[in-house]
Amino acid sequence: MNGKLALVRHGQSEGNARNVFTGWSDLPLIAVGIKEAHAVAQQLTVLGFTFDLVYCSALQRAQETAAIIVQDLGLHVDAVLDVSLNERDYGELTGMNKQQAAERFGADQIALWRRSYLDRPPGGESLKDCRDRVDPFFDRTIKPQLDAGRNVLVVAHGNSLRALVMSIENLSPEEIQKFEIATGEIVIPYREQ
Repeated sequence: MNGKLALVRHGQSEGNARNVFTGWSDLPLIAVGIKEAHAVAQQLTVLGFTFDLVYCSALQRAQETAAIIVQDLGLHVDAVLDVSLNERDYGELTGMNKQQAAERFGADQIALWRRSYLDRPPGGESLKDCRDRVDPFFDRTIKPQLDAGRNVLVVAHGNSLRALVMSIENLSPEEIQKFEIATGEIVIPYREQ
């Protein structure tokens, strides 16, 4: 019997609140994000989830979210941290306000860098690049646990989770362009692992 997988985007961070390209910037949660993390734990409880393993990006906002969920669910597990689950690297856009970036580079170009599968911001990663580091980690580390019947929670970021969902759900580059995950949102892939 296969285990269950739940994917959670971290709660709102300082970067989200300032509407900047956060990428690999290591920013903490803000009060809203802490509330979102507690709400995720409540939702997981209502859904009847319990977890044997927790995997998390190496960035603070995801770690803080995972710690809150683990504590609220009363789990006795430590989150396994891995940079493979980190947010997409936004390169030169990192730290830049999204509105100012749109004024500088054009709204269409920013939309392309943010949502497309292959386009990279200057000095940064495309979603494909992000997927190229997330997929091997999933295949090597998470999938064997699911195959062994263990329930797994992954706490990460909008783009690293989009990359993971793309692979698990076999979505096309066009389909993933429209797929978004809000802060504090749970995604439960339905495809058999």
